[in-house]
Amino acid sequence: MATKVVVDLRSDTVTKPSEAMRASMAAADVDDDVRGADPTARRFQEEMAALMGKEAALFVPSGTMGNLVSVLAHCDVRGSEVILGDDSHIHLYENGGISTLGGVHPKTVRNNSDGTMDIDSIVAAIRPPGGGLYYPTTRLICLENTHGNSGGKCLSAEYTEKVGEIAKSHGLKLHIDGARIFNASVALGVPVDRLVRAADSVSVCISKGLGAPVGSVIVGSKAFIDKAKILRKTLGGGMRQVGVLCAAAHVAVRDNVGKLADDHRKAKALADGLNKIEQFRVDSASVQTNMVFLDIVDSRISSNKLCQVLGTHNVLASPRSPKSVRLVLHYQISDDDVQYALTCFKKAAEQLLMGSTELEHLAEQLLMGTTKNSYGQ
Repeated sequence: MATKVVVDLRSDTVTKPSEAMRASMAAADVDDDVRGADPTARRFQEEMAALMGKEAALFVPSGTMGNLVSVLAHCDVRGSEVILGDDSHIHLYENGGISTLGGVHPKTVRNNSDGTMDIDSIVAAIRPPGGGLYYPTTRLICLENTHGNSGGKCLSAEYTEKVGEIAKSHGLKLHIDGARIFNASVALGVPVDRLVRAADSVSVCISKGLGAPVGSVIVGSKAFIDKAKILRKTLGGGMRQVGVLCAAAHVAVRDNVGKLADDHRKAKALADGLNKIEQFRVDSASVQTNMVFLDIVDSRISSNKLCQVLGTHNVLASPRSPKSVRLVLHYQISDDDVQYALTCFKKAAEQLLMGSTELEHLAEQLLMGTTKNSYGQ
């Protein structure tokens, strides 16, 4: 019996470990990483530090922990303040951990549609010297590259360096949430170490577009990573024979960075195809990496209903708002999958519109019946 095709476009976090990853996990040379003795973890961390152009690196269980550890390492005095985007992942989707666990106050600046924050607005958000009696103390600026809620937009090296100059001139640190920094590097054609050169720390997710089963890496100076190790242990992120996971992460970086450009190409193809369906619109020019934000322009179709009907065709997608759906490509989505998904989007729209027409007809009949009955009485 043939296996049903499932095209999972909910996120790039849904990939399954490749056979090479599974083999590397089984063969990994391991020891107690909390004691710093796991050779596979040490080797992977050294590789990532070198790749990112930083002194040291640390493997952590998740991107949320990577960002939290980084913010707490820089803002090691309660009542510190971090400047970050109002539409950023750290601010919206990480359980408010910087405040809950670190006593760090978020100072939000409006994110533009390209994921940036205006330079002047960042400068204006920095607390004035001598305001400690009334204000939190600004200690950190955070950027996100690629910027998820902007549809996977890329921040340029030039923009990042301008923010880095501001941070340095005011005695602040700069952290980059680089969950998909390799997507940005590939899309911009800029080496990843160049993109993060101005940053004091970067978190890199290995389990998103790169396809590892678990984990992120944070990079920075040796002094920063020494502080980060203590914070990781405090937060329960110290793991023992973690080389099993680092082995898969190594394969992900080795094998899948080179596949990201193809993910971006397929995202463009999906966007172009969706634009040919009357009920949908995608700003194709905004598709820079592996994300597609689909807008529903027909008032009779909601994102929840659309995703439900798509699910009956084994196409999985996530509503972003009542009239918008987020679609994310990854290396386990083929060109055939993209074409199948497009066919299913067209079918789903037809099914929903047919159902809407039938409901309207039924409502008319019911109304006519009610009118007749009222006259009869």
